[in-house]
Amino acid sequence: MQPLLLVWEESQILLRILNGSFQTLDVIKERIFHDLFCSKANLDVIDMRQDNIVQNVNRDEQGSKDWSSKGNESNQEGDSTVGFNVLDAMLKRSLDRLKSMRERILSAEAGISNCTLEINFNKDAYVVRAMCLDGKLGAALSLWWNMIQNSIVPDVITHNYLINGLCKNGELEKAEWIVRGMLYRGPSPTCAAYNSLIRGYCLMNDVDKALNTFSTMANHGIIPNRVTCNILVHALCKKGLLEQAKNLFYKLLSKNHVRGSSDLITSTIMMDGCFKNGDTDQALAFWKRMLKERIQVDKVSYNVVVHGFCLSHDEGTAYKYSCEMLKLGFVPDVYSYNTLVGALCRQGKTSDACYIYDVMTRMGVIPDQITYKMVIHGLCINKEIDRATCFLDYMLENSIIPEPLVWNVIIDGYGRCGDIQKASYIRGKMVAFGVLPNIYTYNALIYAQIKSGNFSAAQSLEKEMLLYGLTPDSVTYNLLIGAACNLGLLHSALQLHDELLRKGCQPDVITYTELLKLFCLQGMMREADKLFGKLLASGLAVDHVPFLILMKRYCRMREYNKVYDLYQQWLMTMPR
Repeated sequence: MQPLLLVWEESQILLRILNGSFQTLDVIKERIFHDLFCSKANLDVIDMRQDNIVQNVNRDEQGSKDWSSKGNESNQEGDSTVGFNVLDAMLKRSLDRLKSMRERILSAEAGISNCTLEINFNKDAYVVRAMCLDGKLGAALSLWWNMIQNSIVPDVITHNYLINGLCKNGELEKAEWIVRGMLYRGPSPTCAAYNSLIRGYCLMNDVDKALNTFSTMANHGIIPNRVTCNILVHALCKKGLLEQAKNLFYKLLSKNHVRGSSDLITSTIMMDGCFKNGDTDQALAFWKRMLKERIQVDKVSYNVVVHGFCLSHDEGTAYKYSCEMLKLGFVPDVYSYNTLVGALCRQGKTSDACYIYDVMTRMGVIPDQITYKMVIHGLCINKEIDRATCFLDYMLENSIIPEPLVWNVIIDGYGRCGDIQKASYIRGKMVAFGVLPNIYTYNALIYAQIKSGNFSAAQSLEKEMLLYGLTPDSVTYNLLIGAACNLGLLHSALQLHDELLRKGCQPDVITYTELLKLFCLQGMMREADKLFGKLLASGLAVDHVPFLILMKRYCRMREYNKVYDLYQQWLMTMPR
Protein backbone atom coordinates (compact mmCIF):
# COMPACT_ATOMS: atom_id res chain seq x y z
CA MET A 1 0.00 0.00 0.00
CA GLN A 2 2.85 2.37 0.81
CA PRO A 3 4.37 2.15 -2.73
CA LEU A 4 0.98 3.09 -4.19
CA LEU A 5 0.73 6.20 -1.96
CA LEU A 6 4.22 7.25 -3.03
CA VAL A 7 3.23 6.99 -6.69
CA TRP A 8 0.10 9.09 -6.06
CA GLU A 9 2.09 11.84 -4.29
CA GLU A 10 4.69 11.87 -7.06
CA SER A 11 1.97 12.21 -9.70
CA GLN A 12 0.50 15.21 -7.83
CA ILE A 13 3.90 16.91 -7.76
CA LEU A 14 4.30 16.32 -11.49
CA LEU A 15 0.91 17.89 -12.20
CA ARG A 16 1.86 20.93 -10.14
CA ILE A 17 5.15 21.25 -12.01
CA LEU A 18 3.40 20.99 -15.35
CA ASN A 19 0.85 23.61 -14.25
CA GLY A 20 3.65 25.97 -13.21
CA SER A 21 5.44 25.24 -16.45
CA PHE A 22 2.44 26.28 -18.51
CA GLN A 23 2.16 29.52 -16.52
CA THR A 24 5.87 30.22 -17.14
CA LEU A 25 5.43 29.57 -20.84
CA ASP A 26 2.61 32.11 -20.89
CA VAL A 27 4.89 34.70 -19.27
CA ILE A 28 7.68 33.97 -21.76
CA LYS A 29 5.24 34.27 -24.67
CA GLU A 30 3.96 37.55 -23.19
CA ARG A 31 7.51 38.87 -23.00
CA ILE A 32 8.24 37.96 -26.61
CA PHE A 33 5.02 39.68 -27.66
CA HIS A 34 6.01 42.86 -25.85
CA ASP A 35 9.55 42.72 -27.24
CA LEU A 36 8.08 42.79 -30.67
CA PHE A 37 5.31 45.32 -30.25
CA CYS A 38 5.90 47.41 -27.12
CA SER A 39 8.17 50.37 -26.50
CA LYS A 40 11.60 50.10 -24.89
CA ALA A 41 10.39 51.92 -21.78
CA ASN A 42 8.46 48.86 -20.66
CA LEU A 43 11.39 46.41 -21.03
CA ASP A 44 12.72 46.93 -17.52
CA VAL A 45 9.35 46.14 -15.97
CA ILE A 46 8.95 43.00 -18.08
CA ASP A 47 12.48 41.82 -17.29
CA MET A 48 11.89 42.30 -13.58
CA ARG A 49 8.60 40.33 -13.71
CA GLN A 50 10.16 37.50 -15.66
CA ASP A 51 13.11 37.30 -13.26
CA ASN A 52 10.82 37.03 -10.23
CA ILE A 53 8.64 34.31 -11.76
CA VAL A 54 11.54 32.19 -12.95
CA GLN A 55 13.33 32.54 -9.60
CA ASN A 56 10.20 31.39 -7.73
CA VAL A 57 9.72 28.39 -10.00
CA ASN A 58 13.36 27.26 -10.08
CA ARG A 59 14.54 28.36 -6.62
CA ASP A 60 15.93 24.95 -5.70
CA GLU A 61 17.83 24.44 -8.93
CA GLN A 62 21.66 24.57 -8.87
CA GLY A 63 23.04 27.87 -10.24
CA SER A 64 19.81 29.85 -10.03
CA LYS A 65 21.65 33.02 -8.90
CA ASP A 66 23.96 32.90 -11.87
CA TRP A 67 21.03 32.41 -14.17
CA SER A 68 19.22 35.46 -12.61
CA SER A 69 22.21 37.70 -12.95
CA LYS A 70 22.81 36.60 -16.50
CA GLY A 71 19.15 36.97 -17.32
CA ASN A 72 19.33 40.73 -17.04
CA GLU A 73 22.10 40.84 -19.58
CA SER A 74 20.89 38.20 -22.04
CA ASN A 75 18.89 38.78 -25.11
CA GLN A 76 15.32 37.59 -25.71
CA GLU A 77 16.24 34.33 -27.45
CA GLY A 78 18.71 33.28 -24.75
CA ASP A 79 16.20 33.90 -21.93
CA SER A 80 13.61 31.68 -23.60
CA THR A 81 16.08 28.82 -24.18
CA VAL A 82 17.25 28.81 -20.59
CA GLY A 83 13.67 28.62 -19.32
CA PHE A 84 12.90 25.60 -21.45
CA ASN A 85 16.10 23.84 -20.35
CA VAL A 86 15.17 24.25 -16.71
CA LEU A 87 11.70 22.87 -17.30
CA ASP A 88 13.12 19.90 -19.21
CA ALA A 89 15.49 19.10 -16.33
CA MET A 90 12.69 19.24 -13.79
CA LEU A 91 10.39 17.02 -15.87
CA LYS A 92 13.17 14.51 -16.60
CA ARG A 93 14.06 14.23 -12.91
CA SER A 94 10.42 13.63 -11.92
CA LEU A 95 9.88 11.07 -14.67
CA ASP A 96 13.05 9.24 -13.69
CA ARG A 97 11.86 9.07 -10.08
CA LEU A 98 8.48 7.73 -11.26
CA LYS A 99 10.19 5.12 -13.44
CA SER A 100 12.41 3.89 -10.61
CA MET A 101 9.43 3.66 -8.23
CA ARG A 102 7.42 1.73 -10.83
CA GLU A 103 10.30 -0.70 -11.32
CA ARG A 104 10.52 -1.26 -7.55
CA ILE A 105 6.78 -1.95 -7.39
CA LEU A 106 6.90 -4.36 -10.31
CA SER A 107 9.87 -6.13 -8.72
CA ALA A 108 7.95 -6.50 -5.46
CA GLU A 109 4.91 -7.83 -7.33
CA ALA A 110 7.10 -10.37 -9.15
CA GLY A 111 8.55 -11.53 -5.82
CA ILE A 112 5.08 -11.92 -4.37
CA SER A 113 3.98 -13.83 -7.49
CA ASN A 114 6.94 -16.21 -7.29
CA CYS A 115 6.32 -16.77 -3.59
CA THR A 116 2.63 -17.49 -4.31
CA LEU A 117 3.60 -19.96 -7.05
CA GLU A 118 5.96 -21.76 -4.68
CA ILE A 119 3.31 -21.90 -1.94
CA ASN A 120 0.69 -23.22 -4.40
CA PHE A 121 3.16 -25.84 -5.70
CA ASN A 122 3.95 -27.08 -2.20
CA LYS A 123 0.26 -27.07 -1.31
CA ASP A 124 -0.72 -29.11 -4.39
CA ALA A 125 2.06 -31.63 -3.78
CA TYR A 126 1.00 -32.00 -0.15
CA VAL A 127 -2.65 -32.52 -1.19
CA VAL A 128 -1.63 -35.22 -3.72
CA ARG A 129 0.26 -37.11 -1.01
CA ALA A 130 -2.58 -36.76 1.50
CA MET A 131 -5.17 -38.02 -0.98
CA CYS A 132 -2.96 -41.01 -1.83
CA LEU A 133 -2.79 -41.92 1.85
CA ASP A 134 -6.58 -41.57 2.14
CA GLY A 135 -7.10 -43.82 -0.88
CA LYS A 136 -8.57 -41.03 -3.05
CA LEU A 137 -6.41 -41.99 -6.00
CA GLY A 138 -8.72 -40.62 -8.71
CA ALA A 139 -8.63 -37.10 -7.26
CA ALA A 140 -4.89 -37.34 -6.58
CA LEU A 141 -4.21 -38.42 -10.16
CA SER A 142 -6.38 -35.59 -11.51
CA LEU A 143 -4.57 -32.95 -9.43
CA TRP A 144 -1.19 -34.40 -10.42
CA TRP A 145 -2.11 -34.23 -14.11
CA ASN A 146 -3.34 -30.65 -13.69
CA MET A 147 0.09 -29.72 -12.28
CA ILE A 148 1.81 -31.40 -15.23
CA GLN A 149 -0.44 -29.53 -17.70
CA ASN A 150 0.59 -26.24 -16.06
CA SER A 151 4.29 -27.14 -16.51
CA ILE A 152 4.68 -27.80 -12.76
CA VAL A 153 6.46 -31.12 -12.25
CA PRO A 154 6.00 -32.52 -8.70
CA ASP A 155 9.02 -33.87 -6.88
CA VAL A 156 10.01 -37.55 -6.82
CA ILE A 157 8.49 -38.13 -3.37
CA THR A 158 5.04 -37.03 -4.58
CA HIS A 159 5.40 -39.35 -7.58
CA ASN A 160 6.34 -42.23 -5.25
CA TYR A 161 3.23 -41.67 -3.14
CA LEU A 162 1.09 -41.79 -6.27
CA ILE A 163 2.80 -44.90 -7.69
CA ASN A 164 2.61 -46.74 -4.36
CA GLY A 165 -1.09 -45.95 -3.96
CA LEU A 166 -1.94 -47.11 -7.48
CA CYS A 167 0.03 -50.35 -7.03
CA LYS A 168 -1.74 -51.12 -3.75
CA ASN A 169 -5.06 -50.51 -5.50
CA GLY A 170 -4.12 -52.89 -8.33
CA GLU A 171 -3.96 -50.12 -10.98
CA LEU A 172 -0.55 -51.20 -12.25
CA GLU A 173 -0.96 -49.92 -15.80
CA LYS A 174 -1.45 -46.36 -14.53
CA ALA A 175 1.49 -46.73 -12.16
CA GLU A 176 3.74 -47.93 -14.97
CA TRP A 177 2.52 -45.07 -17.17
CA ILE A 178 3.59 -42.58 -14.48
CA VAL A 179 7.04 -44.21 -14.26
CA ARG A 180 7.43 -43.91 -18.04
CA GLY A 181 6.46 -40.24 -17.77
CA MET A 182 9.12 -39.72 -15.11
CA LEU A 183 11.72 -41.23 -17.41
CA TYR A 184 10.60 -38.85 -20.19
CA ARG A 185 10.05 -35.52 -18.38
CA GLY A 186 11.56 -36.10 -14.92
CA PRO A 187 12.14 -36.35 -12.09
CA SER A 188 14.08 -39.58 -12.56
CA PRO A 189 12.38 -42.53 -10.79
CA THR A 190 14.13 -44.00 -7.76
CA CYS A 191 14.43 -47.58 -6.59
CA ALA A 192 11.37 -47.03 -4.35
CA ALA A 193 9.15 -46.49 -7.41
CA TYR A 194 10.30 -49.75 -8.99
CA ASN A 195 9.92 -51.57 -5.66
CA SER A 196 6.28 -50.46 -5.55
CA LEU A 197 5.74 -51.73 -9.11
CA ILE A 198 7.41 -55.08 -8.40
CA ARG A 199 5.44 -55.55 -5.16
CA GLY A 200 2.22 -54.71 -7.01
CA TYR A 201 2.86 -57.33 -9.69
CA CYS A 202 3.75 -59.90 -7.02
CA LEU A 203 0.50 -59.18 -5.17
CA MET A 204 -1.34 -59.73 -8.48
CA ASN A 205 0.50 -63.06 -8.76
CA ASP A 206 2.21 -61.88 -11.94
CA VAL A 207 5.78 -62.87 -11.05
CA ASP A 208 6.91 -62.84 -14.70
CA LYS A 209 5.98 -59.17 -15.04
CA ALA A 210 7.70 -58.43 -11.73
CA LEU A 211 10.90 -60.10 -12.93
CA ASN A 212 10.70 -58.20 -16.21
CA THR A 213 10.40 -54.91 -14.33
CA PHE A 214 13.34 -55.97 -12.17
CA SER A 215 15.47 -56.59 -15.26
CA THR A 216 14.70 -53.14 -16.73
CA MET A 217 15.96 -51.27 -13.67
CA ALA A 218 19.61 -51.58 -14.70
CA ASN A 219 18.79 -50.21 -18.19
CA HIS A 220 17.75 -46.93 -16.55
CA GLY A 221 20.74 -46.77 -14.22
CA ILE A 222 18.84 -47.80 -11.08
CA ILE A 223 20.52 -50.36 -8.82
CA PRO A 224 18.12 -52.74 -7.00
CA ASN A 225 18.43 -52.75 -3.22
CA ARG A 226 17.76 -55.45 -0.64
CA VAL A 227 14.06 -54.57 -0.48
CA THR A 228 13.76 -55.31 -4.20
CA CYS A 229 15.37 -58.72 -3.83
CA ASN A 230 13.36 -59.58 -0.71
CA ILE A 231 10.10 -58.86 -2.52
CA LEU A 232 11.09 -61.12 -5.40
CA VAL A 233 12.45 -63.90 -3.16
CA HIS A 234 9.18 -63.96 -1.23
CA ALA A 235 7.10 -64.03 -4.43
CA LEU A 236 9.18 -66.86 -5.92
CA CYS A 237 8.95 -68.92 -2.71
CA LYS A 238 5.20 -68.38 -2.63
CA LYS A 239 4.95 -69.71 -6.19
CA GLY A 240 7.07 -72.74 -5.25
CA LEU A 241 9.97 -71.64 -7.47
CA LEU A 242 12.63 -72.40 -4.87
CA GLU A 243 15.54 -72.74 -7.29
CA GLN A 244 14.98 -69.29 -8.77
CA ALA A 245 14.57 -67.91 -5.25
CA LYS A 246 17.86 -69.49 -4.17
CA ASN A 247 19.70 -68.01 -7.15
CA LEU A 248 18.39 -64.56 -6.32
CA PHE A 249 19.21 -65.15 -2.65
CA TYR A 250 22.86 -65.95 -3.34
CA LYS A 251 23.07 -62.98 -5.69
CA LEU A 252 21.84 -60.82 -2.83
CA LEU A 253 24.59 -62.18 -0.55
CA SER A 254 27.33 -61.67 -3.12
CA LYS A 255 30.26 -59.36 -2.54
CA ASN A 256 28.48 -56.53 -4.28
CA HIS A 257 26.07 -56.23 -1.37
CA VAL A 258 26.78 -55.05 2.13
CA ARG A 259 26.18 -57.63 4.84
CA GLY A 260 23.79 -56.62 7.60
CA SER A 261 20.39 -57.07 9.15
CA SER A 262 18.78 -57.64 5.76
CA ASP A 263 20.48 -61.06 5.65
CA LEU A 264 18.15 -62.06 8.48
CA ILE A 265 15.07 -60.95 6.55
CA THR A 266 16.07 -62.72 3.35
CA SER A 267 17.11 -65.91 5.15
CA THR A 268 13.82 -65.95 7.06
CA ILE A 269 11.88 -65.58 3.81
CA MET A 270 13.82 -68.46 2.25
CA MET A 271 13.33 -70.62 5.34
CA ASP A 272 9.58 -69.99 5.34
CA GLY A 273 9.34 -70.80 1.63
CA CYS A 274 11.19 -74.11 2.08
CA PHE A 275 8.99 -75.13 5.01
CA LYS A 276 5.78 -74.34 3.12
CA ASN A 277 6.98 -76.31 0.09
CA GLY A 278 7.79 -79.33 2.26
CA ASP A 279 11.58 -78.99 2.02
CA THR A 280 12.35 -79.15 5.75
CA ASP A 281 16.02 -80.11 5.28
CA GLN A 282 16.73 -77.09 3.10
CA ALA A 283 14.92 -74.83 5.58
CA LEU A 284 17.07 -76.13 8.43
CA ALA A 285 20.17 -75.56 6.29
CA PHE A 286 19.27 -71.87 6.07
CA TRP A 287 18.64 -71.82 9.83
CA LYS A 288 22.05 -73.39 10.57
CA ARG A 289 23.77 -70.96 8.20
CA MET A 290 22.26 -68.05 10.10
CA LEU A 291 23.50 -69.45 13.43
CA LYS A 292 26.94 -70.29 12.02
CA GLU A 293 27.45 -66.78 10.67
CA ARG A 294 26.25 -65.36 14.03
CA ILE A 295 23.35 -63.51 12.48
CA GLN A 296 21.19 -62.16 15.30
CA VAL A 297 17.93 -64.12 14.91
CA ASP A 298 14.70 -62.62 16.19
CA LYS A 299 11.20 -63.66 17.22
CA VAL A 300 9.97 -63.78 13.63
CA SER A 301 12.65 -66.32 12.67
CA TYR A 302 11.66 -68.58 15.58
CA ASN A 303 8.00 -68.27 14.63
CA VAL A 304 8.84 -69.45 11.13
CA VAL A 305 10.71 -72.47 12.51
CA VAL A 306 7.89 -73.39 14.92
CA HIS A 307 5.30 -72.99 12.16
CA GLY A 308 7.41 -75.09 9.78
CA PHE A 309 7.64 -78.04 12.17
CA CYS A 310 3.91 -77.78 12.89
CA LEU A 311 3.26 -78.05 9.14
CA SER A 312 5.33 -81.24 9.05
CA HIS A 313 3.32 -82.57 12.05
CA ASP A 314 6.37 -82.55 14.30
CA GLU A 315 4.84 -80.85 17.32
CA GLY A 316 7.62 -82.13 19.61
CA THR A 317 10.32 -80.21 17.74
CA ALA A 318 8.02 -77.21 17.56
CA TYR A 319 7.74 -77.28 21.38
CA LYS A 320 11.51 -77.54 21.60
CA TYR A 321 12.08 -74.37 19.58
CA SER A 322 9.34 -72.59 21.51
CA CYS A 323 11.21 -73.31 24.76
CA GLU A 324 14.50 -72.23 23.18
CA MET A 325 12.81 -69.04 22.13
CA LEU A 326 11.80 -68.35 25.74
CA LYS A 327 15.30 -69.09 27.07
CA LEU A 328 16.79 -66.50 24.71
CA GLY A 329 14.39 -63.89 26.05
CA PHE A 330 12.01 -63.77 23.08
CA VAL A 331 8.49 -63.69 24.49
CA PRO A 332 6.15 -65.61 22.13
CA ASP A 333 3.45 -63.46 20.60
CA VAL A 334 -0.10 -64.32 19.56
CA TYR A 335 1.19 -65.67 16.24
CA SER A 336 3.50 -68.10 18.03
CA TYR A 337 0.71 -69.47 20.22
CA ASN A 338 -1.79 -69.60 17.35
CA THR A 339 0.67 -71.75 15.39
CA LEU A 340 0.78 -74.33 18.18
CA VAL A 341 -2.96 -74.18 18.87
CA GLY A 342 -3.81 -74.67 15.19
CA ALA A 343 -1.44 -77.63 14.83
CA LEU A 344 -2.88 -79.35 17.93
CA CYS A 345 -6.47 -78.78 16.83
CA ARG A 346 -5.74 -80.27 13.40
CA GLN A 347 -4.30 -83.34 15.15
CA GLY A 348 -7.45 -83.62 17.27
CA LYS A 349 -5.49 -82.86 20.47
CA THR A 350 -8.00 -80.35 21.77
CA SER A 351 -6.99 -80.80 25.44
CA ASP A 352 -3.41 -79.80 24.60
CA ALA A 353 -4.73 -76.88 22.56
CA CYS A 354 -6.77 -75.69 25.54
CA TYR A 355 -3.67 -76.00 27.72
CA ILE A 356 -1.69 -73.79 25.32
CA TYR A 357 -4.59 -71.33 25.50
CA ASP A 358 -4.27 -71.23 29.31
CA VAL A 359 -0.48 -70.71 29.09
CA MET A 360 -1.06 -67.95 26.59
CA THR A 361 -3.41 -66.03 28.87
CA ARG A 362 -1.14 -66.51 31.92
CA MET A 363 1.78 -65.07 29.93
CA GLY A 364 -0.25 -61.93 29.26
CA VAL A 365 -0.79 -62.60 25.56
CA ILE A 366 -4.38 -61.74 24.61
CA PRO A 367 -6.03 -64.35 22.32
CA ASP A 368 -7.51 -62.99 19.12
CA GLN A 369 -10.31 -64.05 16.77
CA ILE A 370 -8.09 -66.68 15.14
CA THR A 371 -7.22 -68.31 18.46
CA TYR A 372 -10.85 -68.69 19.52
CA LYS A 373 -11.96 -69.79 16.06
CA MET A 374 -9.42 -72.62 15.93
CA VAL A 375 -10.20 -73.84 19.48
CA ILE A 376 -14.00 -73.70 18.99
CA HIS A 377 -13.80 -75.42 15.61
CA GLY A 378 -11.55 -78.16 17.01
CA LEU A 379 -13.84 -78.77 19.98
CA CYS A 380 -16.93 -78.94 17.75
CA ILE A 381 -15.23 -81.50 15.48
CA ASN A 382 -14.56 -83.59 18.60
CA LYS A 383 -18.24 -83.11 19.61
CA GLU A 384 -17.28 -81.10 22.70
CA ILE A 385 -19.96 -78.53 21.94
CA ASP A 386 -20.57 -77.36 25.52
CA ARG A 387 -16.87 -76.67 25.98
CA ALA A 388 -16.85 -74.76 22.69
CA THR A 389 -19.76 -72.68 24.03
CA CYS A 390 -17.62 -71.78 27.07
CA PHE A 391 -14.94 -70.41 24.75
CA LEU A 392 -17.66 -68.46 22.93
CA ASP A 393 -18.56 -66.88 26.28
CA TYR A 394 -14.87 -66.05 26.86
CA MET A 395 -14.85 -64.18 23.58
CA LEU A 396 -17.91 -62.16 24.51
CA GLU A 397 -16.48 -61.38 27.96
CA ASN A 398 -13.36 -60.01 26.28
CA SER A 399 -15.53 -57.81 23.99
CA ILE A 400 -14.66 -59.87 20.92
CA ILE A 401 -17.76 -60.33 18.77
CA PRO A 402 -17.36 -63.61 16.84
CA GLU A 403 -17.88 -63.67 13.12
CA PRO A 404 -20.88 -65.68 11.79
CA LEU A 405 -18.67 -68.71 11.07
CA VAL A 406 -17.97 -69.26 14.79
CA TRP A 407 -21.67 -69.09 15.70
CA ASN A 408 -22.58 -71.39 12.80
CA VAL A 409 -20.04 -74.04 13.88
CA ILE A 410 -21.61 -74.26 17.35
CA ILE A 411 -25.17 -74.25 15.97
CA ASP A 412 -24.22 -77.01 13.52
CA GLY A 413 -22.56 -78.95 16.36
CA TYR A 414 -25.72 -78.86 18.47
CA GLY A 415 -27.79 -79.68 15.40
CA ARG A 416 -25.75 -82.81 14.68
CA CYS A 417 -26.17 -83.86 18.30
CA GLY A 418 -29.93 -83.39 17.95
CA ASP A 419 -30.09 -80.63 20.57
CA ILE A 420 -32.49 -78.21 18.87
CA GLN A 421 -33.09 -76.17 22.01
CA LYS A 422 -29.42 -75.21 22.46
CA ALA A 423 -29.01 -74.62 18.73
CA SER A 424 -31.95 -72.18 18.80
CA TYR A 425 -30.53 -70.53 21.94
CA ILE A 426 -27.18 -69.87 20.23
CA ARG A 427 -29.01 -68.48 17.23
CA GLY A 428 -30.97 -66.09 19.48
CA LYS A 429 -27.77 -65.02 21.25
CA MET A 430 -26.18 -64.42 17.88
CA VAL A 431 -28.96 -62.00 16.88
CA ALA A 432 -28.82 -60.30 20.30
CA PHE A 433 -25.16 -59.40 19.73
CA GLY A 434 -25.95 -57.86 16.36
CA VAL A 435 -24.68 -60.70 14.15
CA LEU A 436 -27.25 -61.49 11.44
CA PRO A 437 -27.81 -65.17 10.57
CA ASN A 438 -26.77 -66.14 7.06
CA ILE A 439 -27.67 -69.03 4.81
CA TYR A 440 -25.25 -71.38 6.61
CA THR A 441 -26.97 -70.61 9.93
CA TYR A 442 -30.35 -71.60 8.50
CA ASN A 443 -28.93 -74.71 6.86
CA ALA A 444 -27.55 -75.83 10.23
CA LEU A 445 -30.94 -75.19 11.90
CA ILE A 446 -32.80 -76.99 9.09
CA TYR A 447 -30.47 -79.96 9.46
CA ALA A 448 -31.15 -80.01 13.23
CA GLN A 449 -34.92 -80.03 12.66
CA ILE A 450 -34.67 -82.77 10.02
CA LYS A 451 -32.45 -84.87 12.26
CA SER A 452 -35.07 -84.66 14.98
CA GLY A 453 -37.77 -85.68 12.46
CA ASN A 454 -39.54 -82.30 12.36
CA PHE A 455 -39.95 -81.79 8.61
CA SER A 456 -42.65 -79.09 8.90
CA ALA A 457 -40.37 -76.97 11.16
CA ALA A 458 -37.60 -77.33 8.59
CA GLN A 459 -39.94 -76.07 5.85
CA SER A 460 -40.91 -73.12 8.07
CA LEU A 461 -37.26 -72.19 8.41
CA GLU A 462 -36.95 -72.19 4.63
CA LYS A 463 -39.86 -69.74 4.37
CA GLU A 464 -38.28 -67.61 7.10
CA MET A 465 -35.12 -67.40 5.02
CA LEU A 466 -37.09 -65.93 2.15
CA LEU A 467 -38.68 -63.34 4.46
CA TYR A 468 -35.22 -62.15 5.55
CA GLY A 469 -34.04 -61.84 1.94
CA LEU A 470 -31.89 -64.98 1.93
CA THR A 471 -32.07 -67.29 -1.07
CA PRO A 472 -31.85 -71.03 -0.30
CA ASP A 473 -28.98 -72.79 -2.01
CA SER A 474 -28.54 -76.35 -3.27
CA VAL A 475 -27.59 -77.54 0.25
CA THR A 476 -30.90 -76.26 1.61
CA TYR A 477 -32.92 -78.01 -1.09
CA ASN A 478 -30.91 -81.22 -0.80
CA LEU A 479 -31.64 -81.35 2.94
CA LEU A 480 -35.37 -80.82 2.37
CA ILE A 481 -35.59 -83.17 -0.65
CA GLY A 482 -33.70 -85.87 1.26
CA ALA A 483 -36.04 -85.50 4.24
CA ALA A 484 -39.12 -85.67 1.98
CA CYS A 485 -37.74 -88.77 0.24
CA ASN A 486 -37.03 -90.49 3.55
CA LEU A 487 -40.60 -89.79 4.62
CA GLY A 488 -41.90 -91.05 1.26
CA LEU A 489 -43.39 -87.65 0.36
CA LEU A 490 -42.98 -87.90 -3.42
CA HIS A 491 -45.10 -84.85 -4.23
CA SER A 492 -43.18 -82.62 -1.78
CA ALA A 493 -39.84 -83.91 -3.09
CA LEU A 494 -40.73 -83.16 -6.73
CA GLN A 495 -42.17 -79.79 -5.77
CA LEU A 496 -38.93 -78.89 -3.98
CA HIS A 497 -36.96 -80.06 -7.03
CA ASP A 498 -38.98 -77.76 -9.29
CA GLU A 499 -38.50 -74.87 -6.86
CA LEU A 500 -34.76 -75.53 -6.90
CA LEU A 501 -34.73 -75.14 -10.68
CA ARG A 502 -36.86 -71.98 -10.56
CA LYS A 503 -34.43 -70.37 -8.10
CA GLY A 504 -31.60 -70.88 -10.56
CA CYS A 505 -29.84 -73.61 -8.56
CA GLN A 506 -28.37 -76.59 -10.36
CA PRO A 507 -29.07 -80.10 -9.07
CA ASP A 508 -25.97 -82.01 -7.99
CA VAL A 509 -25.23 -85.71 -7.46
CA ILE A 510 -26.89 -85.66 -4.03
CA THR A 511 -30.13 -84.26 -5.49
CA TYR A 512 -30.28 -86.94 -8.19
CA THR A 513 -29.34 -89.67 -5.72
CA GLU A 514 -32.13 -88.77 -3.27
CA LEU A 515 -34.78 -88.66 -5.99
CA LEU A 516 -33.43 -91.88 -7.52
CA LYS A 517 -33.70 -93.63 -4.18
CA LEU A 518 -37.31 -92.44 -3.79
CA PHE A 519 -38.28 -93.67 -7.28
CA CYS A 520 -36.75 -97.07 -6.55
CA LEU A 521 -38.60 -97.31 -3.22
CA GLN A 522 -41.85 -96.38 -4.95
CA GLY A 523 -41.19 -98.93 -7.74
CA MET A 524 -41.13 -96.19 -10.39
CA MET A 525 -38.29 -97.77 -12.41
CA ARG A 526 -39.10 -96.01 -15.67
CA GLU A 527 -38.73 -92.63 -13.95
CA ALA A 528 -35.63 -93.93 -12.16
CA ASP A 529 -33.93 -94.98 -15.43
CA LYS A 530 -34.82 -91.65 -17.04
CA LEU A 531 -33.43 -89.70 -14.09
CA PHE A 532 -30.28 -91.84 -14.08
CA GLY A 533 -29.71 -91.12 -17.79
CA LYS A 534 -30.10 -87.41 -17.09
CA LEU A 535 -27.52 -87.72 -14.30
CA LEU A 536 -24.96 -89.37 -16.61
CA ALA A 537 -25.57 -86.73 -19.31
CA SER A 538 -25.20 -83.83 -16.86
CA GLY A 539 -21.40 -84.08 -16.79
CA LEU A 540 -21.32 -84.36 -13.02
CA ALA A 541 -18.76 -86.62 -11.36
CA VAL A 542 -20.88 -89.66 -10.51
CA ASP A 543 -19.79 -91.89 -7.64
CA HIS A 544 -20.81 -95.47 -6.87
CA VAL A 545 -23.96 -94.68 -4.84
CA PRO A 546 -26.48 -94.19 -7.73
CA PHE A 547 -25.22 -97.41 -9.38
CA LEU A 548 -25.60 -99.39 -6.16
CA ILE A 549 -29.15 -98.10 -5.59
CA LEU A 550 -30.27 -99.20 -9.05
CA MET A 551 -28.35 -102.51 -8.97
CA LYS A 552 -29.82 -103.37 -5.59
CA ARG A 553 -33.36 -102.67 -6.80
CA TYR A 554 -32.95 -104.71 -10.01
CA CYS A 555 -31.48 -107.58 -8.00
CA ARG A 556 -34.67 -107.67 -5.92
CA MET A 557 -36.64 -107.63 -9.17
CA ARG A 558 -34.36 -110.50 -10.44
CA GLU A 559 -33.45 -108.56 -13.58
CA TYR A 560 -29.82 -109.66 -13.57
CA ASN A 561 -29.09 -108.55 -17.13
CA LYS A 562 -29.73 -104.94 -16.15
CA VAL A 563 -27.59 -105.44 -13.07
CA TYR A 564 -24.73 -106.69 -15.24
CA ASP A 565 -25.14 -103.75 -17.67
CA LEU A 566 -25.07 -101.29 -14.78
CA TYR A 567 -21.93 -102.95 -13.43
CA GLN A 568 -20.18 -102.65 -16.82
CA GLN A 569 -21.26 -99.03 -17.09
CA TRP A 570 -19.95 -98.38 -13.60
CA LEU A 571 -16.55 -99.79 -14.52
CA MET A 572 -16.40 -97.51 -17.56
CA THR A 573 -17.12 -94.39 -15.49
CA MET A 574 -14.56 -95.19 -12.78
CA PRO A 575 -11.32 -93.14 -13.01
CA ARG A 576 -8.30 -95.09 -14.21
